[in-house]
Formats: sequence, structure tokens, C-alpha cells
Amino acid sequence: MDSYGDLIAADDVLLFVNAAITSTGQREFHSDADEQRLSLDFLHAYMLGNYRDLYARVLALDINDHNAALVIRRLLETAGEATAEQRRSEGRLIACRLATLPPPRVYGLFGALRRAGVNNRRTRAIMRDWLAARPDLAFDAVKYRSGLKRALRHAHLAPTAEELGPFLFAPLTRKHYATPLLETWRRAHYEQAALYELPYTAAEGFAAKHGIPRDVFLERIAPRMARLETLRLQESARRNGATEVRADLAGMPLTRLATYVLSLPVEDRLRRRAELTHALESAAGRVAGTHRGSWGRVTAVLDDSFSAFGSVHKRRRPLAAALACHYLLAALAGDYTGLWTSGRSDALLTYPYGPTPVGRRILDALDTAPSRLVIVSDGWDNAPPGLAAEVLRVWRTRFDPERRTSIVHLNPVYDAADFDVRRLSPAVPTAGIRDAEDLPALVELAQFAEGRTGLAELIAYMDTRAARMTSGHDQERAQ
Repeated sequence: MDSYGDLIAADDVLLFVNAAITSTGQREFHSDADEQRLSLDFLHAYMLGNYRDLYARVLALDINDHNAALVIRRLLETAGEATAEQRRSEGRLIACRLATLPPPRVYGLFGALRRAGVNNRRTRAIMRDWLAARPDLAFDAVKYRSGLKRALRHAHLAPTAEELGPFLFAPLTRKHYATPLLETWRRAHYEQAALYELPYTAAEGFAAKHGIPRDVFLERIAPRMARLETLRLQESARRNGATEVRADLAGMPLTRLATYVLSLPVEDRLRRRAELTHALESAAGRVAGTHRGSWGRVTAVLDDSFSAFGSVHKRRRPLAAALACHYLLAALAGDYTGLWTSGRSDALLTYPYGPTPVGRRILDALDTAPSRLVIVSDGWDNAPPGLAAEVLRVWRTRFDPERRTSIVHLNPVYDAADFDVRRLSPAVPTAGIRDAEDLPALVELAQFAEGRTGLAELIAYMDTRAARMTSGHDQERAQ
């Protein structure tokens, strides 16, 4: 049996994991950015100071990129406080997680380490190895030029390619580059046609320099844009009434696709119903994979109340998580029912509106006799307040004490005041969620929040995830 200290440790770790999955330090519907950052910084400091080994192993879980970068930074900043064995294991976890982060995030992390004066041997080795593994440093030199320059200077590294040094530190001193992309960048200074062969972020500055109309530039550069860049421009264009860039839906990640769909006016969603539905179902099917149809009878309660709007910084993010979960659960289930708090039945046309009658919808959901009940909500049950907690308590204690129905609450919003995601009831486990793609793993993680397993099982689970991540990374490097 776990000691009281073990139970506290397990609870602390789960609390931090929920925060690290959901919070990005930005404004949410019920708390501003300063509250989010202060709350998150406290949790990072608390975990690092009390559970350094577990803090590092959190890198193997489905935490978001913002918190992964913070964990890596704090581990490297406090390397002197770690034992030799801790530094070895942390180094492997850091290298593995860096390989999964977007390059801008990694270059931003390297810049933060430089500003903090973190320049120990291990940090330089980690930066060196990450740069050595980059598939095309010439591309990075063009797209992330300032970040790459700072990283090389900070780690005391010389560019491996002969032309990279002159390009990064004295780019216009050469009359010609043998590397095609670097030569294209040089020609773009005086040839308009050349800029359309560059990455979007590099080409944008040249377009302004040459005075190219924005709509002409966007139309011609569209094939060179990454999916996320296209989505951002879609949203910006729609708000400003500018030229719209058509997004390529094929292969788009499920939660990002849901975000894109929700950014469209309802009229556009109606007009493109077949296309959007097919894209969402295909993306959900890719995530479900071999588990498609294996979850039995599943009912979901999905929050589309007004608070699902999120904030101006995370626009419609909670609703996007719910919409993506809806399509994923439909793919995982053998028999699926989705119930929205608004009472709407057409998921594609959902939008944030009205109060949050989670308790009423849970009653409706239990009437369907599901083997699994999944609730996706920010936890602000207010119509009437507290009904969800009472329904779940009575269900667990009176009607289903044997837990024949598996119930889990997934919350996409971090509650800065409570240092955790808001819980509907102590009777059911709650886990934070950011991307619906992580739903199967989070349902698995939620068993620890239910209190039926202890610290030893949680550590074993985290060790398994860490071993899986490091072995996968080692295999990739060997190929």
C-alpha cells in the first residue's frame, strides 16, 4: 500500500501533467495571461525542486510544446544540481523531445538559454547534436537565420557546410552561392521571380521590398507555405476581409483541422459540408488506426457553451478540442452517441453559445447505457450549478459502484487559480487535454487520477513511455 507521501507525490505529478498539457501561459476565458504564467511558473519550480526525476520524465508524456521547452530549459539551467546519472538520463530525454519540437520553438529555446547565460558543456553538446541532425541547414539558414546564427555563436560551433558561414555572417559579400537555396535568396534581392522559390517567411520580406501587391504574392507563394502558415493566414484574412488562402485539408492533423473548420462562417461550412466532413472523418480514422471500432458503446458529452470560445489568444481552442474528440470517438467506438451541451445535433455547425448544462447532458448520456462515457468540458457546470457533480456522485455510489461504466472527464482549459484543470466531481477522474490526438493516452493516464493505482504504477507508466520514446529516437538515428 502506498504511503501518504507517495499519494501526495502521485497527486502532485498528475496535477503538473494536467497543467503542462493544457496551459500555454496565454489568456483563457476565466483567467488572464499573467495569472496563467505565474501559476505555471510556480508548478515548474515546485516539480523541479521536489521531484526532479519525475519532472524530467514528463517530457515523455503528451505535454504541449510550450511546457516541454520550459522543462528542458529548467533542467539545463540547473544542471549543477543534478547527479551524473540524472544528467545522463535527462540528456537522452531532452534530445528525444527536441527532435519532436517545431524548429522555431527549438531556436527560441536556444535563444532563451543564451539570454540566461546557460552555456555548460552538456548544453553545447545538446545544441550541437540537434543542429547536426537537421535535414537541411541551408533551409534553416534562410528561414530561421537569426536563430541559427545565435545558436552557432552560443554553442561555439562552426557551420559544417563551407558556404553557411559566409551566408549567415556576411551574406552579401559573395557574388554567387553553389547551394541552390542560398543562391535563390541572393537573387531574390533583385529578381522578383526568385522570391517565390523561398520559404514563405523569407519571401514575405522580399515581397514588401519589391512592392508586390499582397494578393498577388499570396496567390503565387501558396504552394511554398506550410499548413500552419496557411491556417494562420486563413484566420487573419477572414478577420481583415483580405484575400483568402485556400487550405490543403489532406493530411492535416485532426485538432488543427477542427480549428480550421470552426474558423469558417456557418454558411461556408454548409456549402462545403461533404468536403469538411470527409476531411474530419479521415483525420480521425488516421488517429484511431488499428483501434477503430474497438471501444464498444461510447457516449460523449461535449461542451459548446459560450466559454468554449476560449480567448483572443486561443480562439475557439476548447471547442476545437471538443469537435476533434467528437470525430475521434466516433471512429474509436463501435456504437457512438455525441451530446452537445447546447442540444445541437449537427457537430459541423457548432459554435460557442449559451450556458453550460453539463449535468443535464450527463443524465441524457447515462440513459444511453454506455460502456464508456467521455466528458469534454472546461468544468464550469452552471445550469444549474453543481448538478454534474451530484449526478456523478450518485451514479458512482448508488447505481454503478462496480464501475461497469468507465467515465472520464477531459478538460482543455487550465485553471490558474487552482493550479490544475477544473474538475467536475471527485467521483470521476479528470485529465487535461490539448490535442484530441492524445485522447487514447490521456484516457489511460486518467486511471491514475482515479486513485485506484498509486505512485509505483505511475512511475512504471512514465518509465515505459520514456523508454519507448528514447528507443524510438535511437532507432531513427541509426537508420
